[in-house]
Amino acid sequence: MANGPPNFAASAPGTLFEQLGGEAKLRAIVDDFIDRVFADRMIGFFFRNADRGRIKELEYQLAARFLGAPVEYQGRPLARAHANHPIMGGHFARRRQILKETLESHQVPQGIVAALLNHTDTLRSQITPETGSGCDPMAVRDRIPHR
Repeated sequence: MANGPPNFAASAPGTLFEQLGGEAKLRAIVDDFIDRVFADRMIGFFFRNADRGRIKELEYQLAARFLGAPVEYQGRPLARAHANHPIMGGHFARRRQILKETLESHQVPQGIVAALLNHTDTLRSQITPETGSGCDPMAVRDRIPHR
């Protein structure tokens, strides 16, 4: 699989995907998470022209694959999908916080929360080159192609 993250857990019984509750549970979490992201004042504007259903499906594929489900990610490589967006460190941190709050509200076991947040952190360099949590629009201006 070239486009998405590797499948770190095998799809045998006991995967994090199965421990979570499988497809129905993960889809409910992803639906809630993406709805929160779209509605968020700090990062929702990035999604104003996005197809919510498509984003939910791609997010499900990424998470399911990571958790050990036999699911293929069908989206573009993450770095390419995010390259034209001025995503700053603070935006990334906000999305991570929304994910954490969503997982907690769905009473996801702490070990799975930690695994998903750590996985999110490993994807950071594909989303934004900024390592901090700031939002400096001047710093991001030069790395976004002018249209």
